[in-house]
Parts: sequence; structure tokens; C-alpha cells
Amino acid sequence: MFYQLHFRSKVYSFSSLPFLSCNRHFCISYTSFYRKPDDISSPEALPAAPSSRQSHLVPSNNVKFSRNGQFSYKTRHSEHLEIDDVVLSNKKITSFIRSGDLDSAFRVFESVKVKTVITWNSILAGFSRKYGFLEEARQLFDKIPEPNVVSYNTMLACYWRNADIQAAKSFFDRMPDKDVASWNTMISGFSQNGLMGEAEELFRVMLVRNEVTWNAMVAGYVESGELESALELFKEAPVKGVIARTAIVTGYMRSGNIEMAEKMFQEMEEKSMVTWNTMISGYIENGRAEDGMKLVKKMMGSGIKVNDSTLSSLLLGCSNLSALKLGKQVHQHVVKSPLYVDMTVGTSLISMYSKCGVLEDAWKLFREMPRKDVVTWNAMISGYAQHGESKKALNLFDEMRRKGIKPDWITFVGVLSACNHAGLVNLGIQYFEQMQSDYGVEPKPDHYTCMVDLLGRAGKLNEAVDLIRKMQFKPHIALFGSLLGSCRIHRNLEVAEFAAKNLLSLEPTNAAGYVQLANVYAAKNQWEGVSKVRKSMKENKVIKTPGYSWMEVGRVVHEFRSGDRLHPDLESIRMKLKDLEKKMKLAGYVPDLDSSLHDVGEEQKEQLLLWHSEKLAIAFGLMKLPPGMPIRIFKNLRVCGDCHQATKVISAIENREIIVRDTTRFHHFKNGTCSCGDYW
Repeated sequence: MFYQLHFRSKVYSFSSLPFLSCNRHFCISYTSFYRKPDDISSPEALPAAPSSRQSHLVPSNNVKFSRNGQFSYKTRHSEHLEIDDVVLSNKKITSFIRSGDLDSAFRVFESVKVKTVITWNSILAGFSRKYGFLEEARQLFDKIPEPNVVSYNTMLACYWRNADIQAAKSFFDRMPDKDVASWNTMISGFSQNGLMGEAEELFRVMLVRNEVTWNAMVAGYVESGELESALELFKEAPVKGVIARTAIVTGYMRSGNIEMAEKMFQEMEEKSMVTWNTMISGYIENGRAEDGMKLVKKMMGSGIKVNDSTLSSLLLGCSNLSALKLGKQVHQHVVKSPLYVDMTVGTSLISMYSKCGVLEDAWKLFREMPRKDVVTWNAMISGYAQHGESKKALNLFDEMRRKGIKPDWITFVGVLSACNHAGLVNLGIQYFEQMQSDYGVEPKPDHYTCMVDLLGRAGKLNEAVDLIRKMQFKPHIALFGSLLGSCRIHRNLEVAEFAAKNLLSLEPTNAAGYVQLANVYAAKNQWEGVSKVRKSMKENKVIKTPGYSWMEVGRVVHEFRSGDRLHPDLESIRMKLKDLEKKMKLAGYVPDLDSSLHDVGEEQKEQLLLWHSEKLAIAFGLMKLPPGMPIRIFKNLRVCGDCHQATKVISAIENREIIVRDTTRFHHFKNGTCSCGDYW
């Protein structure tokens, strides 16, 4: 869903935000209210740099570790300086682990002649925090001469980090001693894996609970979508701290109850970085990006500096508002900060540039990023797909696989979208099958929606219906919406009525369903059917979403509605459109009257089509933007056939690149052609 502007124009300025002045303390770490798998061990699992010596000193030669074998013992005087001070050794190990440098930490560990239990626990925590090192951690744990409860908790956390639930349960049962951190680790592990029933069983038999216990349960219920259970437990909690309250804010935001989230947020005397970020991202995810941006400014005014999560949310807001200039200002700020090399922020920038229509900058960023994870690759693949660059998207997918990056379900949404936008039916079917057979990715609703759209737009409507009927789960609204769109293209009334019936049974007030069905009737000149649809809409009190477009000129976002009567430059815009209409017709443009649903005369239809919102925006852009600068327009509905044809002609006669983003994709108009190849 695109963000709906509530005013005629908006001014967004980044220069007034306090965090423009960057300093070396910009990056602030924080503890999430919902702990990640590598954080579920006890606080002692990664000991603070010790200030006193421990008993249980264990002399040993330097330990050599092999990924493919066992621990071997070998003296390495030529490689390492002997470290006699065990406290200093432990500090160094802990410091390297906290910075993510496990290799250096292990080299120090190898060089230690006398190891305390803290030494062993510190290096064990390093392996425990890294996914995929379960066997190495197990070998290391078995070598500890006298493991304590911290050793056991660290190993327990490692099982959860590697999603070995049965091993974690078995290990917990065998632990000779358990403290409250042991129980909390199990409860957090169950919660993060959606096993709230088992988490509650442990919670109810715990003799001693602390605030972490209650936080884990409340956050677990929120993550599982059980907000009512989270609220009931929150009321029981003896201490309602910032972590639990932030979890409840998250729950309210996810359920769309913004008012209650705001109430909880305002009542909180203490707010963490996570609390602010939760509200900001909640606003944006609920289509209120402008409120999210205002809160960022308020947050900075409170003296709190942004982190990667804040910037990612802010960039998502820029994407939803199509506020390219603001997004570029955020980028400039990032370049001056330590977050410049942050993978999350880099990925968010790629997504922002793609969604704001500047694909070349997204690609440049992607190539410059030193590290890329699957999310980064997904962002670029999806960006290419959305812009109709299907060949580049699929080539990038091949490169991703060659580099050993395992695709996930989101990757295949991008791949199938690329096939869909290019009409590559057979290749799309092949990828859909490979996704399951070669990568073990189970089809999700988004995959089926892509496939139904792919088959439907190619005219294979019966195959699309068969695929829907074979699905293992209940079809959703978007799937029938895609099918309806295909029926409009191919004027298949029978399948359209089937799709509309199912869509409206799921959501009787869905305006798009009625409009799409009316489009099919209108395309077949069955005006009686159009009248019936409109009558049904009136009876069900369905309000059609008005079509509107918006664009950014300077720091102002201008909005245009079909048949606009309010824009301050409306008279000049209409004069420009009249002039364009004459030039277009001389160039061979013929209005597509089928794009008008109104049962009126041809002349009136032409007038209504001329005043469609994207045409108003294009005329305004030609008036206000310098020659040669691309015109970027964003629309809340799918581009109609007439506007698509007209924009191609305008791009040629005005020698101007015009980029339009609608609800399904980007259209790049240049020299009389469109990047979609007239397939959208």
C-alpha cells in the first residue's frame, strides 16, 4: 500500500534534524526487547573483562583447533607472545569476541598457558554466538575441566542459536545446576520458535522469576501474534519495565491499533532506543510515514542519536512517500557516519533508491557494499524486477547462486516477479518448481500470487484457476485481485465473475474488486453490468479509492487527483495539457476510450481521460522541472491503458524521460517506448 497524503503539498527538510551533525559516537548499541538467538544466554555467558583472578587454574599447552577434526595440542612460540597474566588474556578474548573477531580471540586463547573457567567460558561464548559452529562449541565445552553454570548456560544458548530444539531440551534436563538464567534461556528459546505452549509450561513451574522472565513471555506472545495473552500477562507482571512496555507497543502497532500504541508510548517515563524505533517503524508500516518522520525529529530533539534501525525505518518512510530528496539527505548523513559500512543501512538505501525510481544509484550502492547478505541480494533483485529489468534480475539471481548465497522465499518472490513482468511463463514455472525441489522452499501466498498473475496475463486463465484450486491453503484477496486484473486484459467475463465472487466473499467492502469487475463489463460494452456493480457498491457502502498521483519538485510533494480542481497551478496545467493533446494527436495518438468506465459520449470521455491524475502530473513536471531532468511520478492505482499510451507519445515529442510507479511496477518511458514492453 502506498502512503496516502492528507494535504495538497508537503515540505520535507532534513537539514533541521539534529542528527545531521555526525560524530564518532553516532552508533549506539542497544538491547532488543525481543532477544535474538545469539543473545539468549545468561548475562554471564560473555563475561565482562574480569578484574580479579579466579580459582580452578588449569595449566595447558597451547590448544590448536581444527574445523574438520578435534582439538590438538601444540606449542606455538614462534607465532604468539606468551601471556602470563590470565586476567589480561581474558580481557583480550572478550574484547575480540565482542568485536566479532573470533579468529583473533581463539589465537589469544591458544596462547594462554593457564586457563580459568572464565577463559573457557569466554571462548565458548564466541563459538556459541556464531550460527553453524554447534559442533565446535560442543567439542570445546567437553574440554572444559570444571564447567560451571555459566558454561552450561552458554552451551544451552548455542543449541537454541542453531535451532536444535530437541538437543536444547535434552541438555537442559541433564544440567546438574540451573539458575534463573537457565530457565530464561529455555523460555526465550521456546518463545522465539513460536512454541508458547512449552514456554508457558516452564514459566508456570519456575520457582524464581525475574524481570527477564516476564519480558521473554510478553515478547514471545507478541511475536506469536497473541496480543491478548501478552496483555493479560503484562497486567500480572510485578515490574512493568521498558522492555515489556515496548513489546506491548509492538503488539499494538502490528494489530493496527495505533491509538493504543501512542497511549502506551506517551505513558512511558523511560524510553529506550528500541522503543523509539518501534514507534517509528510502526507508523511507517501502518502507512503513516509522515508521522514516523516527525517522531524521528522529536527523538533527535530529546538528545537520542539514531542507529541503523532508525535509519532503516526512516529510509522506508522515504520509499513510501517517494521522497527522493530526503532519502538522498539521509544517504549523505550515512556517508559521514560509522554506519556507512553497516549492511542493514546499505540494504535500506538500495531499497529506497529502487522504490524512488533511481535504479542506477541502487546498483552503484550494491556494487560498492563490501559485505552482502541474502537480504541485500533480494533488495537488488526485487528492484530490477519492479523496474521491468527482468534479464538483469535473473542474471543477478544466477550470480548470487554462484557466490554460494542460498536464496530464501523472498528471493523467489523477486525472481517470479521478474518472470511475470517480462511474460516469461515457462521460465517462471521452472523456477517455481525448482524453488521447492532444489531449495526446499515451500510456496507461500506471495509465490502463488506471482504465478497466478504470470499465467493470467499470458492468457492462461484456466491454468491460473487450476493452480488456485490446487493450493494447500485458503486463497487470499491479492490472488483473486491478480486474476481479476488478467480478466480485464483478456476480457474474460466468466473467470472475472468467478474471481470477483471469491474476492468479495473474503472482503465485501473491497473497492478494487468491484472496480476490476466493472472494468471487464465496460471493456465488453456491457453497461448494464457496470450499473449493477455500481448499485452493489452503493448497497454495501463501498467507497472507491480515488485515483491520484504525486511528484516531488524541490522540497515540495505535489498531489494531483483525476479531474483536479484544487491545485493552485491548475489553470496553467490544463493549458499545457491542451497544448500537449494537439501535439500528441499530430504524432498519431488516439485516445483509448475503453479506459473510461463512464457511459457518456466520446468527446466527454476524451476530456475525462485527458484530466487523469498522471497526465496532470506530467504537464506540471514539464512546466516546473529543468529540460533534460527525468520526471518521476507515483500513482496509487494501476496506470490505465490510455495514460500509458499517452505517456509514451509525450516522452517522444518532449524528448523527456518519464518514470511512473504504479501499484505493480515502474514504467520507464523514453523515446516513445516503455520499459514494460506494453506488458503490465
